[in-house]
Amino acid sequence: MRKFTMGRIMSVAKLFSGLLLVGSLALAAPAMAQSQQAAAVPPVPASGQQNVTGTPDKVPGYRLGTGDKVRLQVFGEQELSGEYEVDDSGYMRLALVGQVQAAGLTIQEFEKKVKAALEDGYLVDPKISVEVINYRPFYIIGEVNKPGEYPYSSEMSILNAVAKAGGYTYRANQSDVYVRRNGATKEMAVPADQTTKIYPGDVIRIPERFF
Repeated sequence: MRKFTMGRIMSVAKLFSGLLLVGSLALAAPAMAQSQQAAAVPPVPASGQQNVTGTPDKVPGYRLGTGDKVRLQVFGEQELSGEYEVDDSGYMRLALVGQVQAAGLTIQEFEKKVKAALEDGYLVDPKISVEVINYRPFYIIGEVNKPGEYPYSSEMSILNAVAKAGGYTYRANQSDVYVRRNGATKEMAVPADQTTKIYPGDVIRIPERFF
């Protein structure tokens, strides 16, 4: 019977351990690669969902339109401060300076426009503050019991809008609806749930189901 020395036994043991380690790393490599790839790819949002959360005054880029009512404050000039509404022509008639364009402007852009008008021969470096206090209405048509124009309230969703319009008819598609944002030329399909927010001037169309 062949005898093995202690040194030879240790060498065989080290070789066997090395083979086990290489095998383990080979098996783990695909899983590690998949994990790294998943971490590198950002999550994809659910189909059809839109980033429309928040109220209009908090959403960057919200633009004034006919029917919006604002509170204008000119600091230190109480007689120039007050509440004003965007008229059908898209202007506001302000004290002292007269008509100022408002429709299509953000709050910040409108503030700059009023400031420039007051600086043009009236005040030196006026301090202006503008906030929306009443938003223009939204519209809902299609398969609801009371289609028409409705006043907007903050944090409105599709479900709130449908409730204001008397609920769905029995023919309504209650899964997806169509919304045309104020100023847009095309409508978009959105989920008919609490996640879809409504904004002033939106036109909501509730389609008829196909079965």
